[in-house]
Amino acid sequence: MADKKSSPKKENPQDKTYAIVEASGKQFWLQPNRYYDFDRCQAEVDDVLTLENVLLLNDGKDLKLGKPYVKDAKVEIKVLEHRRGPKIIVYKMRPKKKTRRKNGHRQELTRVLVQSISIGSNTKKSKAVKTTASKVESD
Repeated sequence: MADKKSSPKKENPQDKTYAIVEASGKQFWLQPNRYYDFDRCQAEVDDVLTLENVLLLNDGKDLKLGKPYVKDAKVEIKVLEHRRGPKIIVYKMRPKKKTRRKNGHRQELTRVLVQSISIGSNTKKSKAVKTTASKVESD
């Protein structure tokens, strides 16, 4: 029988790009073009947020570790929707006392999509249009 050699996959450097960030009191391992659920944040749907608390950044070439944060590193995320997590049942019972208490809880979540992970000069900035009002004096 012939040996079947699996063809090696071409690894895209963007597949290895990831960042560990601090958001909503937790640490998340984020990769570009993936979505994640954070605790509810005060942002509208389709807003683009920038996370600057980047603890570790790997761009496929080198690894940068912050002390405590990586300087000039940014992760841009887009808010997709606000949703609620799965229902968790809390049941408390005291034996032989006929005391029972049943509660349910659903965590409020925000689903976000990671658009880009960048550092320093690789940052893609959106051009904001500033309007300046000029006063015209009439004599």
